[in-house]
Amino acid sequence: MSIEHSNTVGAYDAKTHFSELLERVESGEEVTITRHGTPVARLVPVKKKHTPAERRAAIERIIKLSEGLSLGGLKIPDLIDEGRR
Repeated sequence: MSIEHSNTVGAYDAKTHFSELLERVESGEEVTITRHGTPVARLVPVKKKHTPAERRAAIERIIKLSEGLSLGGLKIPDLIDEGRR
């Protein structure tokens, strides 16, 4: 069985070609491992950690999205109290 172009690999082939599968996953692919044709596991790339600049940019996007939104005169403590009832 060729594992080069398939995103689904049998357990035996996965064990035999594990280092090749890791290289593919490292480059961004996802690979499903099957046992007797039934999916049992997925190899997926680890999510990269975000830099402080990326986090700050995300916060700024959230702040920009919230501009102009209001609670219509309601106060947050009142909403909290309402949720506790």
